[in-house]
Amino acid sequence: MTVPALPIEVLVVVAAAMVAVHAIGVLVLRRTVPGSSHPLGRSILEHSVAPLQAVLPLSGLEIALTAVSLPGNLRAILLHVVGVALILACAWLTVRCSYVIDDLILGRYRLDVENNLHARQVHTQIQVLRRVTVVVIGVIALSMVLLSFPEVRTAGAGLLASAGLVGVVVAIAARPAVTNVVAGLQIAASQPIRVDDVVVVEGHWGRIEQIALTYVVVRVWDLRRLVLPISYFIENPFENWTRSSADILGWVHLEVDYTTPVEVLRAQLLEIAKACPDWDGKVCILQVTSLGSETMQLRALVSSADSSRSWNLQCEVRERMIGFLQREYPQALPRKRAEIELGPEPRARTATSSPRATAKSSPAAGGDSPGRLRSRRPT
Repeated sequence: MTVPALPIEVLVVVAAAMVAVHAIGVLVLRRTVPGSSHPLGRSILEHSVAPLQAVLPLSGLEIALTAVSLPGNLRAILLHVVGVALILACAWLTVRCSYVIDDLILGRYRLDVENNLHARQVHTQIQVLRRVTVVVIGVIALSMVLLSFPEVRTAGAGLLASAGLVGVVVAIAARPAVTNVVAGLQIAASQPIRVDDVVVVEGHWGRIEQIALTYVVVRVWDLRRLVLPISYFIENPFENWTRSSADILGWVHLEVDYTTPVEVLRAQLLEIAKACPDWDGKVCILQVTSLGSETMQLRALVSSADSSRSWNLQCEVRERMIGFLQREYPQALPRKRAEIELGPEPRARTATSSPRATAKSSPAAGGDSPGRLRSRRPT
């Protein structure tokens, strides 16, 4: 099949229409959008320029094709191809426009501030809804493309008749994916976790970095990423240290001798906490929590505004308390005690004593010794 050559006038009209529509669109965008220094203008220019470079020329091409006459059914074929491409380009532009709306909302709720509970709630909902929006727009665009073919529209009735059985088969095959999608919607609504929440999952301490439609990324303290299916947070227990607030109590255990002056250590703990910028000034307590056979256990409780500061404060208290004991009360550090208990005086040797008897009575031979070494519990 030979494609008839297009007249030069048709090509000129098509090219002129594409260039004109593209130039007008870029001019309108630059005149109506604020400067790049403005957050809204920067977001629009970042997200919409690339899809507009596809939408505007395709729109100009469609206008030109409707205005010119082409031989045979070439015009209908070209219009159908351009229409399909325009549907996909418009879907791309719609997705990018939703990103602009997300940036506009998220710009008002920053995560790098204290007491950002509401901001974390908004970021979590936006992240999940953004992915749902992309899926919905993609499904609608694909449906419009398929319905643009007459053969698909003709077979539509038969497809609808068997949609129930096909839906059951697809639901069984895609059960894990559907479970994760439903779990994502549950998390967006109930929010057991939020973006930037501090969690302990599978023994790992970290922060929620990303909540996708089917998985969650946890940034572990050593910068590793733990990727879990989003249904995990619906079906399994985990720790959320910032569920209602970010402040937290840190604790330090000390094993010390029974001669340790607890009141002096309590005053020293308060001085250490006051000198540390990570202490929020709310809680500073030293308590005796356990008594052992040789030592007693002290627990220091100190509060901080968030878990990162709490960890730094715990390390600071632990280090400076041990240093204080080493300098001022070295005898208060854990140690073992023993004392020598003197036994009865050894009997004097007689001239008739045999070497065997002498050997039996000597300490080296295991006889009566002048003293015994006995362990002593600390008092």
